[in-house]
Amino acid sequence: MKVVLTRPARSWKKRRRPYQTTLLLALVIFASPTFYHQTLRAADKDPIIAGQLLVATNEIADPRFAETVVYIVKHDAAGTLGLIINRPMTEGALDDLLKGFGVNAKNPQGDIVIHFGGPVSPRQGFLLHSNDVMLNESIRVDDDIAMTSDVKMIEAIAAGKGPRQYLFTLGYAGWAPGQLAAEIAAASWFTIPGDKGLIFGKDAERKWRQATDRRRTPL
Repeated sequence: MKVVLTRPARSWKKRRRPYQTTLLLALVIFASPTFYHQTLRAADKDPIIAGQLLVATNEIADPRFAETVVYIVKHDAAGTLGLIINRPMTEGALDDLLKGFGVNAKNPQGDIVIHFGGPVSPRQGFLLHSNDVMLNESIRVDDDIAMTSDVKMIEAIAAGKGPRQYLFTLGYAGWAPGQLAAEIAAASWFTIPGDKGLIFGKDAERKWRQATDRRRTPL
């Protein structure tokens, strides 16, 4: 399902200081789930596995990826897709976001934080979430976490019937086949097991340090 915002949410406000950008909600597009209905398992000997966290080292100079933590959603022969989980851009009312999608929800409650998910397709939206609530379009990444690209999940969250934990991003990070493995070999990245507490944690500024510290701890 592809949903195009037809108008910006006028009352949207920036509330998060790190990585603030001007966000035009009229440009947001929810990604088509059919694009991501591909296998999520890597080859047995491949060290990169969907559901892991990819952590930037100090070797990365590119400001788009410096000190980032990336949740790997897909890794197969076609390449790798991940979502940066520690770059909040802006925060605003769920009501405004839904109205931007042309949805008039009944008594929507709460706010939502929009994260920079990566430099590829920055107009596409992705919702990472715990798997306690699933739609037919939801994609299970591992035993604990799924990804949904249907606006109905945002409606469920606004109605208090959504998943317990979630993180919304615009854009994604993508690597061609073999590219990420080469970057890991060059010490630009390392991987650690995925952890819901870190992924959905509210203190984005600490996520990279927490992930880096886990590399020094026997896993």
